[in-house]
Amino acid sequence: MKIIIHGIAGRMGAEIKRLAEEGVRGATLHAGVDLGGNDSGFPHFGALEQVPAGADCIIDFSHHSAVKPLLTYARKQKLPVVISTTGHTDKELAMIREAAKEIPVFFSANMSLGVALLAELAKKATAVYPHADIEIVETHHNRKLDAPSGTALLIANAIKSVRNAATFALGRSGQGKRTKEEIGIHAIRMGNIVGTHEVLIGTDTETITLKHEAHSRALFADGAMAAAEFLCGKPAGLYNMQDMIKF
Repeated sequence: MKIIIHGIAGRMGAEIKRLAEEGVRGATLHAGVDLGGNDSGFPHFGALEQVPAGADCIIDFSHHSAVKPLLTYARKQKLPVVISTTGHTDKELAMIREAAKEIPVFFSANMSLGVALLAELAKKATAVYPHADIEIVETHHNRKLDAPSGTALLIANAIKSVRNAATFALGRSGQGKRTKEEIGIHAIRMGNIVGTHEVLIGTDTETITLKHEAHSRALFADGAMAAAEFLCGKPAGLYNMQDMIKF
């Protein structure tokens, strides 16, 4: 599996490069793309259009604003693409859905298999406790820009798929008690925390707590590599982590 790393100069791009150099999941490096300098030790380009043909998949860890040229190149080259960035606008999300009609696109707000499992467990618990109060608390490092995190929204939307009337209360404040339909989503930003997501499901008599804690950003790189391996050979369509953990 020959991969293009889109965003090679970033922290996660470097993690993908390290895993590919170690031959994880049979991957080899085809090229890296980033506006940064060429210190990667393999073909490094400033734009996707400069990358020669021959790759099997693109792994994107750049920025959501780069999704248009990313998808344009992937569609032109008929390449599967793993989109690992978050914070996309509605217009950018529409571009992703449109591209998935022509090529395989793997898109997830979190590339952790553990988070995907957490979302599935939250859905199951919600179905078992249809009248419980549900709160989501996410904690990340103090440099993270988006709040709530894309992962918290992924979990909330998973819950909403089994509780259709659910509404999201982002950072509850002011006067008035919570409604039975609302899911509170709370964002904490501090230090160098990689990412922690906690789902609390409570009734008047008991509380169930589901929690995922990322110990290293390497887990997201490994998840992206697993997604690329999963995506190669798939027909056009929009895929996510739930497709990899179906049970």
